[in-house]
Amino acid sequence: MPELPEVETVRRGLEPAMLGARIQRVETRRADIRFPFPPRFEQRLTARRVVALARRAKYLLFSLDSGETLIAHLGMSGSFRIEAGKTVTPGALHRKRSKDPKHDHVVFVLDNGNVIIYNDPRRFGFMDLVRSEALETHPRLSALGDEPMAPEFDAARLAKLLQGSRAPLKAALVDQKRIAGLGNIYVCEALFRAELNPAKPASVLANARGGPTRAAVGLAKAIHEVLEEAIEAGGSTLRDHRQADGGLGYFQHAFSVYDREGSGCPRPRCRGIIARTVQSGRSTFYCPVCQK
Repeated sequence: MPELPEVETVRRGLEPAMLGARIQRVETRRADIRFPFPPRFEQRLTARRVVALARRAKYLLFSLDSGETLIAHLGMSGSFRIEAGKTVTPGALHRKRSKDPKHDHVVFVLDNGNVIIYNDPRRFGFMDLVRSEALETHPRLSALGDEPMAPEFDAARLAKLLQGSRAPLKAALVDQKRIAGLGNIYVCEALFRAELNPAKPASVLANARGGPTRAAVGLAKAIHEVLEEAIEAGGSTLRDHRQADGGLGYFQHAFSVYDREGSGCPRPRCRGIIARTVQSGRSTFYCPVCQK
């Protein structure tokens, strides 16, 4: 599933093509994706202007001048594709073949000449339309935790979130109710950079007074660095992820531990071998020598 860097990459790719544009027409190719489209979906979007594009955890948020917000989740295989300057007619859209067109489920035709196509082979993604003032109480967003890319997400905040937790570090960090948007790949990479064993109790990040420990300082820094570098690289393409321009992310070429079981540890002077274990049903990769 796309994680925070992949979703943020998509948001940044869509923003120049969509911000300020008016939606001239919406075409849905089926009645649902993962869930049915909301009532009057096409009509509520038609003639509306996109006034902002944001991200909350792994959700894309398109704010409209109608006072509603389009929520989009990419699921396992969803992607948006931009086609610029096309002359289109309903049902006869000219599509780039970087994705199989039979999986093009939603098409947005904009007044600036851009056509935005949502493609989703596995159909685990979804879209919803809600009043913008009700976003925080939406069932998909209301329980989400802190944004790890926010300026206020620092070592002190990390310590407060995990103070007293008996959960293993890896499990606590991917808990979306605590920290929203962190996933398996980037938690493995951040823990490696911070030299922390994923099985350690999360409480090691807070001291007896609830303040941040040295481990929290190192981990908060590592989380920011890994996410920023991954976004700069366009995310990681392991199977389905595409940027909005159709390009692939390439952060997977910079993985230190993720999916590198049996390889030598890349940390200088460490002779460890990358190991794999399973935590909460997900693979965790780490170096048992230098991640203490």
